[in-house]
Amino acid sequence: MEFKPMSGREFPRFSAIKTFFRLPVASLQDDFDIGLIGVPFDGGVSYRPGARFAPTRVREVSALGRGYNWSRGENVFERLRVADLGDCSTVPIDMKQTYEKIEAYFTSVLKAGKRFVAVGGDHSTTLPILRAVRKHVGKPISLIHFDAHLDTYPAAWGQEYHHGSFARHAVEEGLIDAKSSWQFGLRGPLAGGEDLDFVKKHGLNSTTVDDIRIGGLEAFLKKIPAFDGPTYITYDIDCLDPAYAPGTGTPVPGGLTTYEVQRIFRALKIKNLVGCDTVELSPPYDHVDITAMAVVDAVFEMLCLFKK
Repeated sequence: MEFKPMSGREFPRFSAIKTFFRLPVASLQDDFDIGLIGVPFDGGVSYRPGARFAPTRVREVSALGRGYNWSRGENVFERLRVADLGDCSTVPIDMKQTYEKIEAYFTSVLKAGKRFVAVGGDHSTTLPILRAVRKHVGKPISLIHFDAHLDTYPAAWGQEYHHGSFARHAVEEGLIDAKSSWQFGLRGPLAGGEDLDFVKKHGLNSTTVDDIRIGGLEAFLKKIPAFDGPTYITYDIDCLDPAYAPGTGTPVPGGLTTYEVQRIFRALKIKNLVGCDTVELSPPYDHVDITAMAVVDAVFEMLCLFKK
């Protein structure tokens, strides 16, 4: 099997069966490098639902995706063999079963020697993926976390697991090394100042939009360290300002632009990128696919960060 996107000059981009980036569908037994995987679940949201529909919508919108990264001077689909692996099984009314299914599925992906980009889904789905990655790697990993929110928040309505608590559990369970992990795009308001206590206690490198804007983007990019150990990227689309990403569950004004995100991605130096995800696209709240296109762009930039 040749792992190349279907040509838009042979088959118009509005045609054909929709897969991520018009790539072939594959199984874990096939000889590819990176798998694109849907995780259709939004049982952990606290406000707007709809992220369960994101993988399907991203497949359709990614028909506009192309492989050549002008800034990097390379075609990622020439360098890497990338395939659509379909969707991970979920249970829309049961988070416990969904977590078990996600962890088991991504464990099988990693055991097969594959790396991946998961397309969720709400941010609660990142936790079981990190559990699978931590077991596979054998030690805490570095997390690169794009988000408007800290996601280190306490239980809500008596429920420990929700889309705003994945990072807290990842630290408490020893899945990530807080001191070598970075958060980008954070901004207020918060429920209270005590929401900052957790990141201060554990030494998470939590940077705000002010950190990027006030001193200037170029100066900020120079402060980002190299990531030498196993690293995972989780990209919450609400890191973007609602002007760029209206279709999300908990939008927050004052966010990043799509250009700023592109520049941060291109500044990252990662020796061992194990996997990535993008979460919190809610197509029912999107307008003319503005948010979905931003997700496609983020997936493209993440693919470019994988080594051969």
